[in-house]
Amino acid sequence: MTALHSASASAPVSDPVAPPPVRKRHPLSWVPTLYLAQGLPFYAVALVAGQMLKSMGVPNEQIARWTGLLGLAWAFKALWSPFLELAPSRRMAVVACQVIGGACLALVALALQLPMWFALCMALLALVALASSTHDIVADGIYIASLDAREQAAYAGWQGAFFNAAKFLSLGGLLILAGELERRLGVTSAWTTVFLLLGGLMALLGLYHVRALPATPRVAAQAGQNVQQSVRAIGATLVDVIQTFFARPGIWAAILFIILFRAGEGQIQSIGPLFLRDAREVGGLGLSTSEVGWVYGTVGTGAFLAGSILGGYFTAWLGLKRAMPFLIVAMNLPNAVFWYLSEAQPESLPLIAGALGIEMFGYGFGFVGVILFIMQVLASGSYQAAHYALGTGFMQLGFVLFRTISGDIQAALGYRDFFVWVLAASVPVLVLSRFMRIGPANGEPSAA
Repeated sequence: MTALHSASASAPVSDPVAPPPVRKRHPLSWVPTLYLAQGLPFYAVALVAGQMLKSMGVPNEQIARWTGLLGLAWAFKALWSPFLELAPSRRMAVVACQVIGGACLALVALALQLPMWFALCMALLALVALASSTHDIVADGIYIASLDAREQAAYAGWQGAFFNAAKFLSLGGLLILAGELERRLGVTSAWTTVFLLLGGLMALLGLYHVRALPATPRVAAQAGQNVQQSVRAIGATLVDVIQTFFARPGIWAAILFIILFRAGEGQIQSIGPLFLRDAREVGGLGLSTSEVGWVYGTVGTGAFLAGSILGGYFTAWLGLKRAMPFLIVAMNLPNAVFWYLSEAQPESLPLIAGALGIEMFGYGFGFVGVILFIMQVLASGSYQAAHYALGTGFMQLGFVLFRTISGDIQAALGYRDFFVWVLAASVPVLVLSRFMRIGPANGEPSAA
C-alpha cells in the first residue's frame, strides 16, 4: 500500500464556503504530522501486523487471509464518506480517529498477553482499519478545504513524503527494533513493546492535532440544515453517484481491468515478506525480523519512491494509452526476482536487497498506470472525486481478494511454484489492456 492509493483514494469532504480566517496556521505545522498519522495505522495493519503474526508462529495462509480481509475497510470507505459531512468538526473527527486508532493499537499489545490473543488482535486491528480509512477521508477534506489550489500543489510533496515516512518508520525502524527485542526479550514482549509505541505515537499525534489542525466547519451547519434533511440529501446524492458511475459505457470491463491490475502485486505484497522470514528448509530465505526491516525499510522504500516518480514522468512523456503495456510489464515482470530468490536461495544480504529493490522499483513504476486509468477513464463528469473514490475502492478490492487467497495458494504450491503462478496471474490484465479504450470519447473519457 502507498501514498497514492491511500491518500488519494477517498472522496474528501470539501467546504463550498470557506470559513472566515481567524489566524491561519502555517501548513508545515500540520500537513506533515497529519499524513504521518494517516500512514502509521495503514502500514501497521497492512505490513507490521503480518510480521508480528509470522513471529508468533501463525501459518502463512492465515496471515494472508486475515490481514487481507482487514483491507476491506479501505475498499469500501467511499460508501460512508459522504455522511462525514455531518461531523460538527472535521478537526475533532480526525483527532477522534487518531486517538481511537492509537488506543486499539495499544490494546493489541495487551491482547498478546491473553490466551485468545489471535481473535482479539484481529478484532482490534479491524477497528484500527475502520478508524484509519475514515481518517483518510476527513484528513484529505481538511487538506482541500484549508489550502487553495496553489498551496495544495506546493505541499503535495510534504503530504506524500510523510505518508511514506510512516512506511519507513514502520518497516524500517519498528521492524528493526522488533527484531532486536525478539532476541533480547522474546517474541511476545518484543511485539508488545512495538504496538505500545505505535499506540502512544498515535495518541500523541492526536493530542497535538487538537490545536494544530485548522478548523473547517461542516457544510450542513453553514446551510442551516437539520441532521435529518442532511442525511436524506446525502443519501440521494450517493445513489446518484453510484448510478452514474455504473451507467458509463464499458464500466464492467474497466472494473475487471482495475481488479486484475493488482493480481500479482497483491499476492507478492502478502507472501513476499513471509518468504523472506521462513526457514530455508521450507523454501524461504531465513532472514531475521531485523534483516527484513533493513531490506524493506531502506532499499525497498527508496526504490519504490524512485520508481513512482520515474513512472509518472514516463507516462506523461509517452501518454497513458501507449505507456500502459510497459507499465503493466514493469509492475509484474520484476516479481520474477522472487522466483529467482526461491530457486537460488542466496545468502548474501546485499544481493537479496538489490533483487528486492528491482521488484519494488517496478511496483512503483507500474502502479501509476492503474491510478491514471481511474483518473482519466472513470473520474469525470459531475462527480469526479466520488467516482475516483469508487474506482480506487474497486482497485483496493482486487488487492484484498488476491491477497486473501494468496496464503492458501502458496501453501498448496510451495514458494517456487507460487512465484511462477504470480507471474502467470499478470497475463490476463496485459491481454485485457489491448481492449481498453483509454482517451476521450464523445467529449468524455470512457472505458471501452
